[in-house]
Amino acid sequence: MAVDKVKKLSKRDLTELTDASEAAIRDGSGFGWVEVPPRAVLERYWRGVLVVPTRSLFLARFENVVCGSVQLVEPPKNKEVWSFAATIDTHFVAPWARGHGLAHDLVDAAEAEAVTQGYQVLNLSVTATQTQAIQLYEGIGYMRWGTLPRYALVKGKFVPGHFYTKDL
Repeated sequence: MAVDKVKKLSKRDLTELTDASEAAIRDGSGFGWVEVPPRAVLERYWRGVLVVPTRSLFLARFENVVCGSVQLVEPPKNKEVWSFAATIDTHFVAPWARGHGLAHDLVDAAEAEAVTQGYQVLNLSVTATQTQAIQLYEGIGYMRWGTLPRYALVKGKFVPGHFYTKDL
């Protein structure tokens, strides 16, 4: 098991990350997707993440296969008042690799990178249906500061979302 910050994706990494993404989406933890999009869309998404200079991508591997990710997102440069806080985004572990602490390891890696980059706070949001993610975040010191009743629209129904913050 390992978590690494990546600056490029090999063909194998992209294939495995796309496979893991599809599994997570099917399981209901699809970081914004409800239905699995065409494979080419997911591949473009992941390649696109790497060209955004304000995003750091971390990959989790289980038995040497990419199984999850997290992104550390820097605040916009034109929002000087937000310059102290970064955001965690696209945090998931494929269902077949859960239960080994990789979700926690991914957050640890994002937190360490945030500290290295000089951020004092990390923020994130999650749908209220993501009970395992909520338990993880609350268990490692993230404080829920609010709930938005209409956070996401899933199959025609509104789903609440929770907002979390943690001082680093």
